[in-house]
Amino acid sequence: MGISFLLLATGLLLSHYAGGLIAGGVAFVWYAAAFLPVGWPIMKEGFEEVRKGHLFNEFTLMILACLGAFLIGEYPEAVAVMLFYTVGETLQHGAVDRATGSIYGLLDVRPEKTLVVRDGKLTELSPAQVRPGEIIEVRPGERVALDGILLNPSAAFDASALTGESMPVSVDEGGEVLAGMIVEDSPVRIRVSAPYDRSSLARLIELVRDASSRKAPAEKFIRRFARVYTPVVFLLAVAVVVVPVCFVCDYVFSEWLYRGLVFLVISCPCALVISVPLGYFAGIGAASRSGILFKGGNYLDAIARISGIAFDKTGTLTSGRFEVTGVDVAPGTDEEELLSVMTSVERRSTHPVAAAVVSYGEARGVAVAEVESMTEIAGKGIEAIVGGKRIAVGNAGLMARNGVECPPAVDECQSTAVFCAVDGRYAGAVMLSDLLKQDAAAAIESLRRLGISNIALVSGDRRQPVGKIASELKIAESFGALHPEDKIRCID
Repeated sequence: MGISFLLLATGLLLSHYAGGLIAGGVAFVWYAAAFLPVGWPIMKEGFEEVRKGHLFNEFTLMILACLGAFLIGEYPEAVAVMLFYTVGETLQHGAVDRATGSIYGLLDVRPEKTLVVRDGKLTELSPAQVRPGEIIEVRPGERVALDGILLNPSAAFDASALTGESMPVSVDEGGEVLAGMIVEDSPVRIRVSAPYDRSSLARLIELVRDASSRKAPAEKFIRRFARVYTPVVFLLAVAVVVVPVCFVCDYVFSEWLYRGLVFLVISCPCALVISVPLGYFAGIGAASRSGILFKGGNYLDAIARISGIAFDKTGTLTSGRFEVTGVDVAPGTDEEELLSVMTSVERRSTHPVAAAVVSYGEARGVAVAEVESMTEIAGKGIEAIVGGKRIAVGNAGLMARNGVECPPAVDECQSTAVFCAVDGRYAGAVMLSDLLKQDAAAAIESLRRLGISNIALVSGDRRQPVGKIASELKIAESFGALHPEDKIRCID
């Protein structure tokens, strides 16, 4: 494009200021050199379409117009048609490629190295070098690189990259662990079940990569339009040359041929074939500056015709960070005492919910007691000894494990509850919520004003907190505890 533009601009300037330099055969050679870099690829594409049986297409018309322009000596016209069309297509493809690259970057969160158990030793290798059946070890805070089966009795994983679920998921021995999950509490060993390039996350990335950047309806219209417009224009151009024979007395074939070619050149819908890709480029570019990624023009068109929207919850409408929204205290228990015990125990955990409890306790200025011993129960919570008392801090599953009966109102609340038991008796609970983003309500209301009333909330999180968020945003339909495939079925 750069060479073509430079030759075209130079040729026009020389023709205007030094006409003698660019004329006749020199002009033909000069503009042919400018035409070929941008014209040849389009001519090849046009010939391919013809070979497939699509005789009349947008490329055919451009090629005919350019040949006509060369025949009548309007060389700059021929170069300009191909150059501007190529610029438009390049700009759109560049915008789509950048958007697609950003999508790959968001999805491909697999680690570059993983620990493999070989000959009784841990060896750091690329995940692509690990074979199915081998055992890998993943430490707390690290991301699982390959799909496999858990060998530990149980473990907690952050699966938000795959499901959007705000709460960690618990997997028992023999359960499936997917690439992209993050180990929460203690090192785990996983028997690999699929090679690196066939993991669940790899398949997801492959689907995105292979999804064709389909033509938008407006671009498809151009193709349908060209099938009718091209032969009509061509026949009219022939008519301009032939029909005057019957009506013009001093008919000169060369003059009417020139006029027919002029008609052919001016009939080339340059503005149409250029404006469409440029229009989509502008749309994709403007959206990307607002943080919205469109993979192709067809999706840009589709978004203008939507009648319903399904939102994910965590990180989309909510902040993805937990904050304490309330405290329930059992009769005979002091709130400061409860928070002190819970803060002391949760300080030893790296769990995001535990971090929120600790932050709240420290903000309240509670005293921190010494923890004499502690056992972390994967996916449930912590059992500890504090001041000679048996303390259990965790979810409802941990309370059931210790035979502790929780108040139904707290157990069924719409927030995430962290329970605390002292010597086998319920002492209280801290309620946490994944709070709404500041502009979530305004965004939903803006959609309603646009006439989109069918709005739903789908999430991998528990049904109660999902329902609470939906209620706050006045969303009528909400669905919780969904896996990605469940979300698709829900939308269908």
